Amino acid sequence: MSEDDAALLARCHHPLVRDLAWIVLAPDLIRTPWPGRPSRADLGLAGDDRLGDWLDECEANPQALERRVGNTVDGRMGHYHERLWQYLLDAAPGTRLLASNLRIHEGKRTLGELDLLYRRLDDPTPVHLEVAIKFYLGLPAGPGPDNGQARWIGPGGADSLATKREHLDRHQLRLTERVETRTTIRQHTHPRDLGPSREVVIRRQLAIPGVLFYPWQAPMPAPLEAATAHLRGHWLRWGDWPRLRDGLARDTRSAWLVKPHWLALPRDEAFVPLRDVEARLAQHFSRPAAPVQIALLGPLARGRRHQRLFIVDDSWPLQIPLPPRPPA
Repeated sequence: MSEDDAALLARCHHPLVRDLAWIVLAPDLIRTPWPGRPSRADLGLAGDDRLGDWLDECEANPQALERRVGNTVDGRMGHYHERLWQYLLDAAPGTRLLASNLRIHEGKRTLGELDLLYRRLDDPTPVHLEVAIKFYLGLPAGPGPDNGQARWIGPGGADSLATKREHLDRHQLRLTERVETRTTIRQHTHPRDLGPSREVVIRRQLAIPGVLFYPWQAPMPAPLEAATAHLRGHWLRWGDWPRLRDGLARDTRSAWLVKPHWLALPRDEAFVPLRDVEARLAQHFSRPAAPVQIALLGPLARGRRHQRLFIVDDSWPLQIPLPPRPPA
């Protein structure tokens, strides 16, 4: 993120508001042929002053955001991320949320679900927005070419950038091409939302923020379609931790990141001495264990202050997803 974006994030204290600001500010992981996320101008939040004032209002009155997020703070990252987008599109001055998690049926068969349906206040055209929050670790050796999206897998090894991108492209974003979807949208929206036209024209957008974690001390190119400004971190095995630790500045501090708050990093005052997190890591990896994401805060004199790290068990990964099949 730019210094201006970091300054906007720094003015937020409430964890939910920090994550809300993060989804507005964070770049997408990849650039696809599909149009990207709604811009700050679309949201009615163009200009740092306007966005900053709106975030200040969310800080002062966070109850509506807390209600929208609900119990997803204890659940899956994807559900939490979707709720943040629901609130953003509903509360931003330039947009109106029309529907969320809208199921599309063909008779008794469920064809799929639209994550979000919204419109701009100055344009009645409905927009189908698919959202995904992803944290992928790059494999120096694995399926496909060095820059293949199949080389980037989730911490649990259940999916890859390739399989996620394929699902979004072949299925999720194609739902609006079906007559059943247009009929459902008409049934679930008020005529004032869509305007007088009898034919529903639907725009499609994709928002896929997150972080790509590059292997520590193993050069690896960015994946195909990677956005130039995508957020980066590093991953390493627990057995390599001492070497990384020994190269850090003495006064480096750290924070253990807990789902679903993997979005915005904690405020600087929440970081603790590195030895405290290291002791917790040692206990965690004393037996086969799941990957852990931490953040490092270095001294200002060393330049880049914040770093994200994924630390994995020495046997990781236990599974690697197969690349998607090419189109028939």
